[in-house]
Amino acid sequence: MSDRIEGGCLCGAVRFVVTGEPLNVAWCHCESCRRHSGAPVSVFMAVRRGEFEVGKGEITRYNSSPGRWRGFCARCGSTLTCEGNANSPEVHLHIGSIDGAARFVPTRHIFPEERLPWLHLADDSGDAN
Repeated sequence: MSDRIEGGCLCGAVRFVVTGEPLNVAWCHCESCRRHSGAPVSVFMAVRRGEFEVGKGEITRYNSSPGRWRGFCARCGSTLTCEGNANSPEVHLHIGSIDGAARFVPTRHIFPEERLPWLHLADDSGDAN
């Protein structure tokens, strides 16, 4: 895998780069992620905060719950990040914001107990690890 991952929003106002490998890629079934993305499930790539940098524009953040910030492009509304406070060692990037996202395959499920009952995936393990 490449040691440089790039991505950004739909309109191009925000661009970011990750130097280093992802920590993991996971399906998230929580209601907050569904509401933020407008999709029945979200897929995130976790990266080290120190390896993530916004190179163009600015990510607008919304404090969706205590200690949880949702990031998006203020211009086009693209969903970009989900992260903890500034001391958190990780940033979670929505897979749809990643250039060449097809190469990053989810390997686990988060909050499987909140999964919509009609959502059936090829990877139906429900593993929460």
